Amino acid sequence: MSAITADKVKELREKTGAGMMDCKKALAETSGDFEKAIDCLRQKGLASAARKATRTASEGLIGSYIHMDKIGVLVEINCETDFVAKTDDFKGLVKDISLHIAAANPSYLSRDDVPQDIIEREKEIYRAQVTNKPPQVVEKIVEGKLDKFFSETCLLDQIFIKDPEQKAKVKDLVTEKIAKLGENILIRRFARFQLGEK
Repeated sequence: MSAITADKVKELREKTGAGMMDCKKALAETSGDFEKAIDCLRQKGLASAARKATRTASEGLIGSYIHMDKIGVLVEINCETDFVAKTDDFKGLVKDISLHIAAANPSYLSRDDVPQDIIEREKEIYRAQVTNKPPQVVEKIVEGKLDKFFSETCLLDQIFIKDPEQKAKVKDLVTEKIAKLGENILIRRFARFQLGEK
C-alpha cells in the first residue's frame, strides 16, 4: 500500500477537479494507487466537475437568510439550467451557502477579489513578525500566513461551517454539487448586512 500524503491528495485534486475529501477517500479506497483513484472518481462522476467549469452558468437562484433580525444575507448562485435551479439539491446548496456567509462573515468571494494593496499590506505585517530567519524561510512563512488570511476572509477558501470536522472548503462543496447535478455551478456574488454596521 502506497502512503496517502497531502501532496498526493493535492495532485489528484488538481488532475481531476474533485473535492479534497473525495480525493482522499478515493486514494484510501484504492490503497494509494493514483490511477485507480482517478478511475474511482470518474466512476462517481466527480472528476468531470473541472471540465464543467468552463460552461456558461446564467440560471440559478438568489438566496436570502435573516438571522434573528440582526444579520441578513443575499447570495446569487448560478447554474446552467432552470431545471437544476429548481432541484432540492441546488436549493439546499443556496441555503447552506447563505447560512455559511451569515456565520463566517467572509469579506471577499475568492482570492482573486482581494485587492493587491491589501495583500501587500498583509505581507508587510507578516514579514515584520518574523525576525532572525533567512529570507527564503521568511517568504515561506509569509506565504503560509497569507494562505491562512485567505482561508479566513475569502468565501470559497473558508472551511464549510456546517461540517468543520471534514475540513472541506466551500469551493469543495460547490465541486461536489457540480459532480452530482452535472452542471457548472458558481457563486456569483453575495452581500452580508449586520445591524448597526456601516
